[in-house]
Amino acid sequence: MKVELLNTMGNDDTIANAARVSYSETSSSYTLDQNNRLIKYLAKHGHWSPFGHVQAQFRITAPIFVARQLAKHQVGLVWNEISYRYVQAEQSYWEPKELRSDDKNIKQGSGKGVLSGMKALMARSVYDSAISASAIAYKTLLGLGVSKEQARSVLPTAVNTEWYWTGSVLAFSRICNLRLDKHAQAETGEIAQQISDQLKVFYPEAWGALTGVSDES
Repeated sequence: MKVELLNTMGNDDTIANAARVSYSETSSSYTLDQNNRLIKYLAKHGHWSPFGHVQAQFRITAPIFVARQLAKHQVGLVWNEISYRYVQAEQSYWEPKELRSDDKNIKQGSGKGVLSGMKALMARSVYDSAISASAIAYKTLLGLGVSKEQARSVLPTAVNTEWYWTGSVLAFSRICNLRLDKHAQAETGEIAQQISDQLKVFYPEAWGALTGVSDES
């Protein structure tokens, strides 16, 4: 899985300026410390609109099942994804580093443990066989002249997709706060972590105020 930061718009001063325009003032009239304290105040007291004036754009590669989880986040974001209706899938598949146990309480997707021993070997074999079978079926259907938009129906959700994801820093902070929680799915958390690692560099004060994660952490 890969998260590539393509573009950013604005910086921490942009947020301070958006807040200070109410008094027809700009961040340049204040010290860095004063502007930073303002950003923290805005985040702490829920004054969200100034954070909507800074934007980021990513190109993300992840398996379909991860993309569908993340696509639920829509407020303040725009999403454009590759379509296997029009292009042939490269058949790059996600491979789990480990296979987690199920959650018996059904409150979370995974339990705390991972499969080991013979169960892990058997589960991995089943997983690999399913991926191989779908890959063969997909290639065979295309070879027989079946349209891409129909042949794609045999692809598993483990096949990688890619999309452009653009939105406000506020929107991405909400995603990271949710997806980096210990109860969130590990794979979506991996994407959120990469987003956080990159945004905290470009918006150190804002990102720290919104998520508690600083560039020094």
